[in-house]
Amino acid sequence: MAAKFVAAIDHGTTSTRCMLFDGKGQPVATAQRAQTMYYPQPGWVELDMDEVWRGTQECIHEALGSAGASSADVAGIGITNERESVVLWDRRTGHPVARSITWQDTRTAAVADALAADGGIHRFQHRTGLPISTYSSALKLRWLLDQDPARREAARRGDLLFGTPDSWLLWNLTGGPAGGVHATDPTNASRTLLMNLQTLQWDEELLGLMDIPRQVLPEIRSSSEVYGMGVGDFAGVPVAGILGDQQASLFGHTCFDHGDMKNTYGTGAFLLFTLGNEPVMSEHGLVTTVAWKLGDADPVYALEGSVAVAGALVQWLRDNLGIIDDAGEVEALARSVDGSQGVVFVPAFSGLFAPYWRDDARGVIVGLTRFSTKGHIARAALEAAAYQTYDLAQAMLTDTGLAQLGELHVDGGMTQNDLLMQFQADILGSPVAAPANPQMTATGAAYAAGLATKFWSDLDELRANYTITRRWQPHMGQAERARGVAAWHDGVERTLHLAERQPVEPARRE
Repeated sequence: MAAKFVAAIDHGTTSTRCMLFDGKGQPVATAQRAQTMYYPQPGWVELDMDEVWRGTQECIHEALGSAGASSADVAGIGITNERESVVLWDRRTGHPVARSITWQDTRTAAVADALAADGGIHRFQHRTGLPISTYSSALKLRWLLDQDPARREAARRGDLLFGTPDSWLLWNLTGGPAGGVHATDPTNASRTLLMNLQTLQWDEELLGLMDIPRQVLPEIRSSSEVYGMGVGDFAGVPVAGILGDQQASLFGHTCFDHGDMKNTYGTGAFLLFTLGNEPVMSEHGLVTTVAWKLGDADPVYALEGSVAVAGALVQWLRDNLGIIDDAGEVEALARSVDGSQGVVFVPAFSGLFAPYWRDDARGVIVGLTRFSTKGHIARAALEAAAYQTYDLAQAMLTDTGLAQLGELHVDGGMTQNDLLMQFQADILGSPVAAPANPQMTATGAAYAAGLATKFWSDLDELRANYTITRRWQPHMGQAERARGVAAWHDGVERTLHLAERQPVEPARRE
């Protein structure tokens, strides 16, 4: 019997889900589980990956049941994940030795500064495409190993395994302690500060400099191939695709050609620009990353800009300020006023990512008057996502030499906010377009697995699945746009130097 579906496991910052897609690339079943986030100290953000795996298994079971499907109906499984988070686990017990340190975590700021003292933050950019920052995985892994000499020795023996969340999920999906496959793909490996962008292999010099044992690292394979066979509810189903979440979104949007761009508005916001088979090293604060590698084909590269706080700011308005009861209320509150009236909100809660890369920045709200209301704050919060995207887009134009942006493809929960999407088009001065299927991250992972298992034949078949259903055209005049951007940049300047540097903590001793 021919398979009817391709599955995607989509691990995000706040939840994990399993989705089944049909031959038209449309979701037919979805199951999702929230996961607990831990904040043990300021700047520390952690996840319990045992909880994530339990939730993943529940999602798989529920999605199959919802579709009335069995493992025989599934052609392949794709994995997508938030990328820079670090998981370190015991290969014998199958359990993490500590909570996952997530991509938002800034505990390694002092170590990053020390590493950048000799050569600056772009010291390894020509090799890795990345600046030295708390964002990448390598220093988080080093921090975990430094906490306990016995832990580091176990890593050298090969008793501990490191991975970004895709590796953790792949290992468990293919058997865990009973023969699980320990691998990753270049999109995730390129975010560690340990992979050479040209060779797509771990860089031995960087491993030595970071004091990371080679034995702990996963094998780097392509983004679309059969890695191993599933167990449990997916018994016998090939796990055949891995893409980091933002590359998966780019792939799901079918942004296969040079100059194609997408932005995902989730917890953070992530703008990617497809380059083609040759990497371009940014001179304006962006990251050069592998976009995907399909089987034996040459890798495709992308420029990326990452915003730490986008949708998370709406959650902050709800949970910390209490000015809304539900995230869906923010648009109505923002529409209750006629513009932000000079209020600017820069949500640098854990520093600024691209294009600034300032760990010393902290959030500010400026421009308040006696007449400012919670409506103005809500409006400024939404505008912050658009202004941060503008900064990234301008850096991409400069790096690539293009004079004008093309249409921006968008996905993520915030695309349901019509006010934000219209403001984004206005500030960019370019159209913004959203597809019929908003689940681009999971779609991209499914596409990678479906290509490897011949469920889909080629990229043209994927292009035929893509349909735009909403489009926002820019209407704002140049003078108004310039005033808004100038006020935003003034707010950014006011965030700098607000955080005190923390000293490097010594490793714990027995």
